[in-house]
Amino acid sequence: MLDPIVNFFTRIFQWIGRGIGLLIGVILWPFLWAGRWYTQRGWILKAAVGVAVLVLIGLYANFFYATQWWNNFNPNYPDTYTFEKRNVSAGEQVSAGAGTDTAKTCGNSGIAQVAADLTDFNVNQNAWISSMILYKLGLFGIDWDNTPWMDNKASFQRGINQAVRRTATELADNLGRVRTTSQIDSDLQNARGNLQFDEETWYFGLNPFGPKTPTPSYYRDAVRMLRSFNARLATCQATFDARADNLKQYIDRISSDIGSTSAILKERAENHNNGWFDFRADDRFWFAYGQLYGYYGLMKGAQADFEDVIKEKHLQNLWDTMDSQFVSALRIQPFIIANGREDGWILPTHLTTMGFYVLRVRSNMVEISNVLTQ
Repeated sequence: MLDPIVNFFTRIFQWIGRGIGLLIGVILWPFLWAGRWYTQRGWILKAAVGVAVLVLIGLYANFFYATQWWNNFNPNYPDTYTFEKRNVSAGEQVSAGAGTDTAKTCGNSGIAQVAADLTDFNVNQNAWISSMILYKLGLFGIDWDNTPWMDNKASFQRGINQAVRRTATELADNLGRVRTTSQIDSDLQNARGNLQFDEETWYFGLNPFGPKTPTPSYYRDAVRMLRSFNARLATCQATFDARADNLKQYIDRISSDIGSTSAILKERAENHNNGWFDFRADDRFWFAYGQLYGYYGLMKGAQADFEDVIKEKHLQNLWDTMDSQFVSALRIQPFIIANGREDGWILPTHLTTMGFYVLRVRSNMVEISNVLTQ
């Protein structure tokens, strides 16, 4: 009596097995063809092809490691600086020395220190993904950003770099000089220029055609220049203008920057909510995450650099609230990013969640800016 039912399910599983076998055969066919072709060649050609294949395997192994292992990733990294123990604003003279200029000491800049360390994290402690040759080639010509793999770390690094770029501009144009009529600090100017360099340049390019200096080299020079500025600042040979209006302008620029990111998250969440199958959602999420990751540390540095201003304006409670919003946002680390509908009940909407925290941080910054205006 049960034989027809058993036979029915048997046939279904046979069809499924044949389908899986056919799919595997299609996938393996190019490799089988290449293997037959390889065995029929001469030993010189075999050696050349074998070396090329080994090099390609090595490149992909390195690429896989570089994209999947996030060395020294730590959302709580600002705590390692212990800025709260410093008790001196950036550029403020600590000691006058023994009557000589060379013996003077001043407070260095937490902002410059964090900006240098974040860039060092991006290009020295980790490989800079966006300019790696295999990332530029994509997956069979498809941009990695349009796939669900290998692109999260690149987006995260670009988010950090966006925060550092904005900060380097503020350091060169305002914070590292007295008003806008004084001379721009050469180290800060060069660091700003290097950090604005294209994020995707490899050793060779087509437009213009020829060899090039890769992106990480420019960013490494920026690290050196930021640290040089900080070393000179510590010996009172550079300037950091820790005024309330400079802090307000820096906060306003960051607020505008992350406000733009919130609009990008909103557009993606509203118009491309394909759940697990929105392959650009992870790029948007991890860019925003990297941006907040960078600004969290930079705001800790700003708190130390503008210590006198924060005390004078009674900003400590507002600043602590902003820090707690950063911490809450950086706790969100989903294994797979889903861009579900905002009123959905099955799939999560990670972009909307991240956008909420981005706007929470921004609203706290607006409050701080308003107090600084008074």
